[in-house]
Amino acid sequence: MPEVFPSLLLFAVVATITPGGATTLATASGVRFGFQRSLPLVFGIAAGLAVLAASAASGLAALLQGLPGLGLGLKLAGTAYLFWLAWRIGSAGTPDSQAADATRPLGFAAGAALLLVNPKAWAMVFGAAASFASLSAQPLELAVVMAGTFGAAAVGSLCLWCAGGSLLARALSKDWQWRMVNVTLGLLLAASVLPIWIA
Repeated sequence: MPEVFPSLLLFAVVATITPGGATTLATASGVRFGFQRSLPLVFGIAAGLAVLAASAASGLAALLQGLPGLGLGLKLAGTAYLFWLAWRIGSAGTPDSQAADATRPLGFAAGAALLLVNPKAWAMVFGAAASFASLSAQPLELAVVMAGTFGAAAVGSLCLWCAGGSLLARALSKDWQWRMVNVTLGLLLAASVLPIWIA
């Protein structure tokens, strides 16, 4: 196991730090709500990814591959959810122009839900489970290693993206700047759906 683990760790870091739906959402939350208020979302996304990684390592991947209709349903649900989030981000105004209940950040449950309906995340962890199955002959041990590795990598990567968003927000002083950033982040999140359907 020790000789293969660094490769898994590198894979998890690269997979979680590259731009996509989760990183865009973490950045947008950092812009809008700041780093600290966005932490429940970040930890929710990481927890969702850890659960997916554990599920993939436990053999759920084989089950889903045998049920193509379930995969299509997952893609449709994931696409609808990401488009809804993209609309919510893109249509937001300046933070002080919104009603108090409209300015609550997405929380832990929303972050976990993003990963649980994100076919791109499923494909990533299924690929990793297949590639790094040699880490352990025991499915439970492999599930724990995969969950811990992907969960930790996601926390680190998403914190970087969220902090970047928080720093960007400090440069925004005019309504048009907020609108431009919100629309850009909304469009990027919507565009992150394309690889789901092209792959």
